[in-house]
Amino acid sequence: MIYSKIAGIGSFVPEKVLTNEELCNIVDTSDEWITSRTGIKERRIAEKGLTTSDIAAAAAKKALDISGLKPEDIELILVGTITPDMIFPSTACIVQDKLGLKNAAAFDISAGCSGFIYSLSVADSFIKSGKYKNILVIGADLLSRITDYEDRSTCVLFGDGGGAAVLTANIQNNRGILSTHMHSKGGHDDILMLKAGGSLMPASLESVNGREHYIKMKGSELFRYAVNYLKDIAQEAIDFNGLKPEDIDLFVPHQANVRIIEATAKKLKFPMERVFVNVEKYGNTSSGSIPIALDEAYKSGRIKENDIVLIDAIGAGLTWASSIIRW
Repeated sequence: MIYSKIAGIGSFVPEKVLTNEELCNIVDTSDEWITSRTGIKERRIAEKGLTTSDIAAAAAKKALDISGLKPEDIELILVGTITPDMIFPSTACIVQDKLGLKNAAAFDISAGCSGFIYSLSVADSFIKSGKYKNILVIGADLLSRITDYEDRSTCVLFGDGGGAAVLTANIQNNRGILSTHMHSKGGHDDILMLKAGGSLMPASLESVNGREHYIKMKGSELFRYAVNYLKDIAQEAIDFNGLKPEDIDLFVPHQANVRIIEATAKKLKFPMERVFVNVEKYGNTSSGSIPIALDEAYKSGRIKENDIVLIDAIGAGLTWASSIIRW
């Protein structure tokens, strides 16, 4: 059997830090209000001129260096993002040019915060089919570019960053992606969306004045969906692989809100000691969330060789997805 092994992983976040205290000077809020409801203390904000493709390429370069592969070895580039440099061409094609990956096909995947796992699932399918052997999977977003800093309910949540993983075909052992699982439920665009800029509402003076080019979210409704769907998709992956919760060495969930993470872990009977959390440093980076967390968990020693790692995420669509990886 062919497994998709993670041969290299990397992440990149901008240098600029926006703390809760600094946000208090922008909107009517407080560190206590933000921390108690989200667990977030600070987030990274991209400087002017820094693009999603810049962050994606920087993270990918680190992953490629660790993998030991040459640029010409990469056959496919997948970028999960909802903040592409432009509507077209794809951010994946821009990353291809920046890294000189001349032999690769490239395209973006838009699945909200589930974008990295959706991309991972597509890559795993290509590798298992024998179509490709080496694939670069990236999740990156600059949510500060679409965040309304006059909206207290959303501006405290989001930050910028990205991560990448190099997948290679492995037939020597059972290390790699054991399974991926994806679901979606349309008709919930009013819960989490960016309304303007597409064919529904092209950019206009009215759309700009109406602040329609920013994230709109119904937080309490999304919270309820998130806890239940994240628990269900995690359990689906565990059951599919004939495992039990205690077999999971580390659970790395989407870093959106510590209350969602804690509620999901409780439903799955995971002690928080086996759950990786870094939301306090970065906030919600959408597609960048999972790969940033995986990179930090691995490089800090929380993930070791042959560990069984569970990841899951939920995003706009609604979309939700999970995967189990034998590292």
